[in-house]
Amino acid sequence: MGAPHHEDSRNGAALPTRRTVTVNDKMQKRYRYERTAPIGRGFDPEFKPQLTPQEMLKLGVFAGKYMTDCRTEFPASWFTHAKLSPKGRDRALNFFGVDASQPLSVWRKKGWIHPDDPRGWFQWYCRYYMGRRIPDEDHRQIKRWKAIRRHVRQVERNCEPGELTCRKRQRQALLHWAYDSRKI
Repeated sequence: MGAPHHEDSRNGAALPTRRTVTVNDKMQKRYRYERTAPIGRGFDPEFKPQLTPQEMLKLGVFAGKYMTDCRTEFPASWFTHAKLSPKGRDRALNFFGVDASQPLSVWRKKGWIHPDDPRGWFQWYCRYYMGRRIPDEDHRQIKRWKAIRRHVRQVERNCEPGELTCRKRQRQALLHWAYDSRKI
């Protein structure tokens, strides 16, 4: 479902043709945005996620209840092996089998939700990955993503390398933020 590309005569890199996306799902009606960057590329140099949205969905994140009503916005390939639960949250679908999420109501109360992304950080990341750019919001979300790195250090300090049963909740939370905690 990628956007058409043309060649940049300066360096031969594929550039996206702008594409407008209209979203109609349970949380947004007639929300429109433009994809202006190449899919999966053109990231801020400070933002280096270790997992793509597709990899995260395949591993098992958010108890399977995150992307069940918005598949048409993203490539079908993201959902081929995704661990999703249309009926309700199922922590067994998470890679580490534990719940590591706070309710959306907590995120709203803390002011972490931007109106363009009412589902939160992962929705922002999916749209950013697909090429949407909102400079101020991108900066805010990348700053939040970098702050999660403290949990990587805690796992590194308290667990033997590769000991996946150590700090499972923290490891699952790191997966939710595109850090590959299986490799710590």
